[in-house]
Amino acid sequence: MNPVNPVTPADTSTLRRMCWIFPDRESTRTAAMWRHYFWDMYAEVAAELGLSWTRHSPDAVTVDSLEPGKPRVYVDEEPVTPEDTLFITALYSLPYQSMDVFNQYALYAVLERAGFYLPFPPGLSAVANDKLATVLHLNDSPVPPIPTLRIGTGRDVGKHLYEVALANLTYPAIVKPAGWCGGGGVNLARNADDVRGLASLAQGGDTTLVLQPYLGDGTVDYRVYVIGGEPYAVLKRTPEAGSPVANASRGGSMEFAPVPPELAEATAYFARKLPIPFFCVDFLFDGERFWFSELEPDGVIAPDFDDPGRRVQRDITRARWTAYRDAHTRWLARETTDTIFESW
Repeated sequence: MNPVNPVTPADTSTLRRMCWIFPDRESTRTAAMWRHYFWDMYAEVAAELGLSWTRHSPDAVTVDSLEPGKPRVYVDEEPVTPEDTLFITALYSLPYQSMDVFNQYALYAVLERAGFYLPFPPGLSAVANDKLATVLHLNDSPVPPIPTLRIGTGRDVGKHLYEVALANLTYPAIVKPAGWCGGGGVNLARNADDVRGLASLAQGGDTTLVLQPYLGDGTVDYRVYVIGGEPYAVLKRTPEAGSPVANASRGGSMEFAPVPPELAEATAYFARKLPIPFFCVDFLFDGERFWFSELEPDGVIAPDFDDPGRRVQRDITRARWTAYRDAHTRWLARETTDTIFESW
């Protein structure tokens, strides 16, 4: 007989805080935009679940390990424990955050070794951040990965050593940073001379580039939100006329749409390869077929601005935080069991 009031993960959860580690380098204008776009919504929905969601730069975290084997962790001077806190640790590497990349990685490793649950393990950060690493990791995807070529742009970029790999590249081609997000730095190269010019500009920030065949004007981007291993929602992004990229920051339009059957079927593959509570997979549709484009472990849950209540954004956010809370509960139970077995 089923109990009248079955115990749920929420009943047994000890989680109280979700701390997002994010480089504190946004401009005043950009920070205000992100707060309106999704930061405030994230915190609001977390509060509805009895949790807090807060942003912290890497330097806000202090770790006292003077007593061997018993690290004490503080966030903005407040003590936190693996039982009450998880850290969201997806790497961010936009140009104004480049000096924070090592601090992010190092802190992720410290937090993991200190016993905290990280819903996106630091070992996957490089795979998700570098677009070619993502394609190689998921190269047997049922939706074919878009062909990708990766080149460095250091001090010898003027020697054009990378051109040894350009022979099979077709034009026009997309040229973009290997590790940025939000549609930044995406350009269209119509010949090898355009590639040389873009590589020389990228040299100024020592920015690694990836090159991919251009799928044509009007290529639509589908972002699948995967929660608990299932396709939860899809954001369809359509580029502005003449633009090679569909991101809203580049003038693209957005709408939540039904999950295409082909992408729903493919989700099982991505869930096996990435057994984590939440991530986004971006696909491109060229009018005839889908291509796997990239992975976003902390993909933006975009607002449905045409609805004053933002019901879709709120629903996806609630499902994400609930998946984090439930995964933390399961992880904590496993950690406790492992400790008991080890003591025997």
